[in-house]
Amino acid sequence: MFTRTIEPAFYDTDALGHVNNTRLPAWFELARNDLFKLFTPDLDPGRWRLIMARMEIDYRAELFYGADIEIRTYLTRLGNSSFTVTQEARQNGVLANLGHTVLVHYDHQAKRAVPIAGELREALAAHLQETEAADA
Repeated sequence: MFTRTIEPAFYDTDALGHVNNTRLPAWFELARNDLFKLFTPDLDPGRWRLIMARMEIDYRAELFYGADIEIRTYLTRLGNSSFTVTQEARQNGVLANLGHTVLVHYDHQAKRAVPIAGELREALAAHLQETEAADA
């Protein structure tokens, strides 16, 4: 599991006084950088080896300015050429958001999915968890 801490800025909030729901996709993508480095260690877009096939976020509780947010990132499925990344946003120990993103190991030149094998598969498997977060 990878973890990142986000310190919400005042501009992340909206008129309702909580973190705007548009910030979560951006924060989840930022927190996937550790995972992206398994595919492209220097994060060079010219050598990018992934595409996104699906993204969903469950908004379970509000997030607020003034307290750090912990983003937890792990895998809940590892297929032949795709995998599901599950991410949790927690503030003050409370699970506020749960996201699932399906990423595909992809050859952009050939325009096709590529099997996940060898050391890359082992590195991803190290972050595989059988169950996702409980409602905490």
